[in-house]
Amino acid sequence: MSTATNPGTGPVLVASDLDRTLIYSAAALALTMPDPRAPRLLCVEVHESRPLSYMTETAAGLLTDLGDRAVFVPTTTRTRKQYQRINLPGPAPRYAICANGGHLLVDGVTDADWHRAVLARLAEECAPLAEVQEHLTAAADPVWLRKQRVAEDLFAYLVVERELLPEEWVKELAAWAEERGWTVSLQGRKIYAVPKPLTKSAAVREVARRTGAALTLAAGDSLLDADLLLAADRGWRPGHGELADCDWTSPGISALAERGVLAGERILREFLKAARQK
Repeated sequence: MSTATNPGTGPVLVASDLDRTLIYSAAALALTMPDPRAPRLLCVEVHESRPLSYMTETAAGLLTDLGDRAVFVPTTTRTRKQYQRINLPGPAPRYAICANGGHLLVDGVTDADWHRAVLARLAEECAPLAEVQEHLTAAADPVWLRKQRVAEDLFAYLVVERELLPEEWVKELAAWAEERGWTVSLQGRKIYAVPKPLTKSAAVREVARRTGAALTLAAGDSLLDADLLLAADRGWRPGHGELADCDWTSPGISALAERGVLAGERILREFLKAARQK
């Protein structure tokens, strides 16, 4: 479904997930080539004085070019504080979407009207966060649970030891959450429980409306990105992540073979190619 509101005349809007789509932790780089052939990397995030996230230097150049040619909108499940640790190359984005659509940042500041509208919809359409927190606390096993967190008072997530996590537990949690208007996503060592109305796509549509975008492009790797991809005119997913694991696709969505940090580079090449053809 297209977000275009002014076909042919407006800018290209590029809404991309960040973690494991454009930027990668050391554990997610998937550098399978011989060491001398590995790409040069640029650190784009430091946390507690340590490097945390990377992209290739080539990808950094591509993102800079993209920022000059399109309205680039980082679109992440990260909290605002987590997002603001990232130092992406290229022009500073005017818009950014954090907390899976719960916060729309304009020049780095939360749009209060948007946030109020999100809160009203959550209160009306799904079970309260406190109920979900209580269930997670009761159901999680200390054997594999490492942390339990609440993000922006909007959703919850667990940090787990993935190799000890029973697969059936996640399925049971997903079924429980479904009945209460929530969705569950397993991304690396994190299990997210997110209200269904809290979506990246809704916030992207709002940015498209404000900018008069003629073409919307998107990329993402997780189940929380599926609605984002479906809302765009064209979308891409890497060869890793939840969407790849379940072989998810849809018309207008390209499933790439590349995995790890090289997938981020490929996605940026595809964004630029599509923006130039507009």
